[in-house]
Amino acid sequence: MYSEILKNCNLCPRRCGIDRTKNFGFCGAGEKVKIALVSLHKWEEPCLVGETGAGTIFFSHCNLKCVFCQNSEISHDGRGREVSIGELAKIFVRQQNSGAANIELVTPTHYVPQICRAIDLAKKSGLNLPIVYNSSAYENPETIELLKNRVDVFLPDLKYFDNRIAETFSNAPDYFEVALAAIQKMFEIAGEPKFDETGKILKGVIVRHLILPNFRRDSIKIVEELHKVFGDKIFVSLMNQYTPVFRAKDHKKINRRLTTFEYNSVVNRAIELDMKNCFVQIGKTADEKFIPKWD
Repeated sequence: MYSEILKNCNLCPRRCGIDRTKNFGFCGAGEKVKIALVSLHKWEEPCLVGETGAGTIFFSHCNLKCVFCQNSEISHDGRGREVSIGELAKIFVRQQNSGAANIELVTPTHYVPQICRAIDLAKKSGLNLPIVYNSSAYENPETIELLKNRVDVFLPDLKYFDNRIAETFSNAPDYFEVALAAIQKMFEIAGEPKFDETGKILKGVIVRHLILPNFRRDSIKIVEELHKVFGDKIFVSLMNQYTPVFRAKDHKKINRRLTTFEYNSVVNRAIELDMKNCFVQIGKTADEKFIPKWD
């Protein structure tokens, strides 16, 4: 039962051991699922959106809490409303009925047991879309194992190579080793990418990486390590959309947008490595207009 897991919550690498039926851990989440937005989202990688958009469900709270989080209203402040597991299952089905390309779970780590139950219920009601797990990559392999035969596509955002940077901006001094192990587990479950005849992804792993200003060398190390470990068996998505919001102003090095040189130097390293499966962003994507409205 999911409630037993929550009574001694060790779902994420923080391993708070908190009884979430009575209290809150580092992430801020309690026993009930809280969501902030249900939408058809068209600003994802092309293989995720189809013609209508990814069927995103944004979950409130987060186990990482980055100082530059563009979704701080929901990740730090916990904005949203509580839903039952039955309601969440119905939301999945409604997204399918709205023409969504998939069901994309955004920042779901701290609700994995409840989400698993909701997926099982929704499948009994006809849900047959791919399930996408969009997370910070700061995960426990045993939590990812719970998603086997439920999640089809993993979309982790691998943030840092140097743990000193991870500690400064996300209070996660063990970030890279933990995240890499989690991504390896995701690959074990999902395998190499598979697509339908229209180009929509059905199974696989897409590792996102948001390049931070002044830290392009860290990003290059991430690209090199991913290529070393996975070759072309996963997709990598290099993002140039960093926007200095929330508490970024308190950190001089990241209180500006990314330069073209910084982004291109990371992309060029991927080209030098002859990476076959790599998404890049073209044009100006670093703008607050791309941040969802939490209504």
